[in-house]
Amino acid sequence: MTTSAAPPLLELLHDVFGYTAFRGPQQAICEHVTAGGDALVLMPTGGGKSLCYQIPALARHAAGQGVTVVVSPLIALMHDQVGALEEAGVHAAFLNSSLDQAGAQAVERELLAGRLVLLYAAPERITHPRFLAMLDSLHERGRLALFAIDEAHCVSQWGHDFREEYLQLNVLAERYAGVPRVALTATADADTRADIIERLSLQGAQRFISSFDRPNIRYAIVEKDQQDRPREQLLRFIQREHPGEAGIVYCQSRKKVEETAAWLAARGLAALPYHAGLEADVRRRHQDRFLREDGLVMVATIAFGMGIDKPDVRFVAHLDLPKNIEGYYQETGRAGRDGEAADAWMTYGLADVVQQRRMIDESPAEDTFKRRQIGKLDALLALAESLDCRRVRLLRYFGEEPVSSDPIAGPPQDGVSPLGGQRRANGPSVGAYCCDNCETPPARWDATEAARMALSCIYRCHQHGGYGYGSVHTIAILRGQLTDKVRERGHERLSTFGVGQAYSEAQWRGVLRQLIALGHVRAEGDYGTLTLTASARAVLRGEVAIVLREPRAAEPKSRSRGTTPARSRVPAAAAQLDAAGQARFTALKTWRSEVAKAHNLPAYIVFTDATLAQMAAEAPADLDAVAAVSGVGAKKLDAYGAAILEVLAGVDAA
Repeated sequence: MTTSAAPPLLELLHDVFGYTAFRGPQQAICEHVTAGGDALVLMPTGGGKSLCYQIPALARHAAGQGVTVVVSPLIALMHDQVGALEEAGVHAAFLNSSLDQAGAQAVERELLAGRLVLLYAAPERITHPRFLAMLDSLHERGRLALFAIDEAHCVSQWGHDFREEYLQLNVLAERYAGVPRVALTATADADTRADIIERLSLQGAQRFISSFDRPNIRYAIVEKDQQDRPREQLLRFIQREHPGEAGIVYCQSRKKVEETAAWLAARGLAALPYHAGLEADVRRRHQDRFLREDGLVMVATIAFGMGIDKPDVRFVAHLDLPKNIEGYYQETGRAGRDGEAADAWMTYGLADVVQQRRMIDESPAEDTFKRRQIGKLDALLALAESLDCRRVRLLRYFGEEPVSSDPIAGPPQDGVSPLGGQRRANGPSVGAYCCDNCETPPARWDATEAARMALSCIYRCHQHGGYGYGSVHTIAILRGQLTDKVRERGHERLSTFGVGQAYSEAQWRGVLRQLIALGHVRAEGDYGTLTLTASARAVLRGEVAIVLREPRAAEPKSRSRGTTPARSRVPAAAAQLDAAGQARFTALKTWRSEVAKAHNLPAYIVFTDATLAQMAAEAPADLDAVAAVSGVGAKKLDAYGAAILEVLAGVDAA
């Protein structure tokens, strides 16, 4: 093996990716891994995790240490990462089921010949005996530089996206001692981090835990409108805040995904469905459209999103309650990767709580696992029902104490791994407009007496007929409504009939939601039959106080963004340009779109909006000036520099 001195890391960052400085802990991580150290990297979505192994991969390859193997769970992620690296002049490839036999063999020849800098593959391929034999050959020749295990939370049974195939990755530590390994994830609480370290044998790894704060994302959670239907709430949110802009809508079931996508499309939105039950070519086509087209809304199950690097997703909406905060954080983090303002919007109701608790209760998992899942669900419900800042609650869930200050948004660092918002040196920022609770503080009310009424009603129903009823019927009794079912069962004769007329239906839904969330009431079976638990006695005796948020008369407004239609809006990166600058920016975007189409790549992989905006503002007149623009590396300068100058000259001459 021939070794040589690697270029300095800052030089690689500039020459390949076009940036003059690292941000946050990136440089420390890159130096540690390049020197051969193991690392656990926890960095929020859009925080620049990819550079934390791509720069060391370049440095170690330049020093003659061989290829970096990247464990990646999804085909889409591999394609985008490889496409972006090749655009930047880095020889990379992937091995997955999208390749035919000839294509896979060509990649394997490049791998064994030592010509690849990075190779992306799924965990099940990496741990296959045939692939391990190829790694053995590389290792024997000293040509195996680094293992990067992306989405490392998938190895943990406590994580929100456990994948059994990740458990086999421990073979890398056992079989290739001395080859550094870096595990990366955007979402992991303390238990999940401990599991990653144990299962991947990273006990000696240095841990780099970044802030979880995403200051450019505004969080809003609204109660499902039982009269107006949640889809109508979603439609109003999109039409008011994000008309014509890209977004993701998450639903729990495949059926709901398809119905919601069709419903939105019938109302004039460009919406497509995505779930694991669709044909592979349909999923691929829909995903490609989402990445390449402007203003498309993807309605999906959680099967969609991991590895999606589209920077201009302006909103992520949930029509159903996720299972836990980790899932919620990971999914909402797909909004605003470019550092510009984005929304995380969710609607939830009593039925969501009932369904999630029932799924846990009926799971065949061990009791220890169930208890942890219930704890995680309770934390999410506390976030949904909270009276204080939602961002603060999110950060504290991950063990981070926020610092009250105004959020400072920073530009992205690259199209694949933008760095999102910058933060003050003394910690994550929490400003005045973090969430709906901060903008419109919710009223609170003492629901202790109402909770006792509800528990008494559930108890009387069981006494009267020997079995319980669901929430709708229980609320009807409490409010004194003579429905057909109430008359049928004779429940107008119960002592609790009409005792709660002073409270609205929305208030009662909140009471039952909280009683279920706190474990005082259990919802059983397909119909969500309400039953008291042992802890209900303390509430009935008045020993436990129940304080709830008052249901809002109307949905809180989202971040004010004016009334200009979205398609005529300019990205924040270009908002301050004068008329001439706007003309240059528009011309550059048109040119970029043509290049991306010709290369079969998403436009942001060619250049980000922030890079185009800087070109439009500075109007570089020669190649040296183009090279000084952030995001223009040596390969892109060589490939596109002359064309950029031609586009700019044409606009200025017009």
